[in-house]
Amino acid sequence: MATGYPLNVIKGVKIPTVEALYQACRFPDNPGIQQEIIDCKSPMGVKMKSAKYKQFTRPDWDAVKEDIMWWCLCLKLSHNKQTFGSLLESTGEKTIVEESNRDKFWGAKRDKANPDILVGENRLGLLLMKLRSEWKSNPDSFYLVSRIEIPNFKLLGNTI
Repeated sequence: MATGYPLNVIKGVKIPTVEALYQACRFPDNPGIQQEIIDCKSPMGVKMKSAKYKQFTRPDWDAVKEDIMWWCLCLKLSHNKQTFGSLLESTGEKTIVEESNRDKFWGAKRDKANPDILVGENRLGLLLMKLRSEWKSNPDSFYLVSRIEIPNFKLLGNTI
């Protein structure tokens, strides 16, 4: 949900945020919806736009969404090595958690009975810690990010 880390996946198409790319990948058969999502400037605007079209979500979304998020995060690092790489390094070995009020899959919510405890799967935090570890051990591996092998992996009518 951070701005300032643009991506280029298809020549000539600037994608402003990982959230825009991730949400666009949800709708491979709808390039018009993908373009609307990519045109959103803020990650929250992307999320709200995407929610409007949930009925058009790819049928295997739950099975592929984590692989797509991993790929998006790798691209974010590949395209923003200095800024995003430095940010990841600045976290040291700390646990990374996306604190959320709603999403217990990607993040974690404060426990009502004990607000010092966060409850949730924190899948985004786990992916970011994995990314940080791989970046620290082999930064050269982020010069090229391969496409992921999932069916119907398209952006704006083009196979990724």
